[in-house]
Amino acid sequence: MRTRCPSIPLACAMMALLLAAAQSPPPPDGGPPAPRRGGPGGKRKPPQDGVVKPSMDDTIHASMYADNWFMLHVNGRLVAVDSIDFLPHNVVSIDLLPEYPMTIAVLAKDNADPRTGCEYGRQIGDGGFILKFSDGTVTDARWKAKCFLHGPIDRDTANPRVRSEPLPADWFAPGFDDSSWSPATEYAQERIDPKQPFFEHDFKGAKWIWTSDLDLDNTVVLRTRVEKPGWKPRWTTKPDLDTRPGAD
Repeated sequence: MRTRCPSIPLACAMMALLLAAAQSPPPPDGGPPAPRRGGPGGKRKPPQDGVVKPSMDDTIHASMYADNWFMLHVNGRLVAVDSIDFLPHNVVSIDLLPEYPMTIAVLAKDNADPRTGCEYGRQIGDGGFILKFSDGTVTDARWKAKCFLHGPIDRDTANPRVRSEPLPADWFAPGFDDSSWSPATEYAQERIDPKQPFFEHDFKGAKWIWTSDLDLDNTVVLRTRVEKPGWKPRWTTKPDLDTRPGAD
C-alpha cells in the first residue's frame, strides 16, 4: 500500500512553526516560551509622549564614613542616614540621581552626651567625616563647617559643661546662607584612625573634615555646593510623588 506524502503547503506551515519556536526565548521553568521584547523585530518602542526617563546609568555612586553618625541631604532632600548610631563604624553607600548645581548638607555627630560633651563617662572623643561621589565630589577644605554643640568647655571633665545652639530650620536647604561659616578643617587620616570598613571602599582624593576643634565640637553641619556649568539632564521627566516628611 502506498503512503501519501503531505502536501507542500502543509510542509511549509510546519517549517514556519519550527522556525518561530527556535527564535523565541526559552521558557524559564518549562512553561510556554516568553514573548519577545519590544514588539515585531525586537525593537524597543519609542517613549510615549516624548518622555525620557532616567536610568541607573544616569546615577552616581556615593560613599560616606562618619565618626560617629551622620545624615545627608542633597538639594534639600534627605537621601541617607547612618543606620548605626555610633559603633561599629561603618561605610554607607548609596546611588543618587544627580541634579546640578548640587547642594550637599551633612549633619554629623560625635558620640557625646549632650549634657556633658563627654563619652563613656568622662572621656573626650573626636569626630570626623569623609565623603566621595563618583562624579568627583569629595570632602575638603572648600566645604563650610559650623558647630552646634561644644563641650566639655575648656576640656574640664570633672565639671563638664556644654555650649549649644539650635539648628536653623533650613540648614539643609539649597538657599540657606552659610557665607559667614568657616571653611572646614582637613585632618590627617592618622588623626581620625578609621576602622576596617573604610579601607574596603574607594575614598581616594577625599579628605577627612570637621570644624577646627575635632575633640570638643560634637555636633556640626557641613555644607558645599557643586557646580557643573552647562549641565542638563538627559531625562525629561520629574517625579510626581512627594517624599517630604508629612506629605500625603
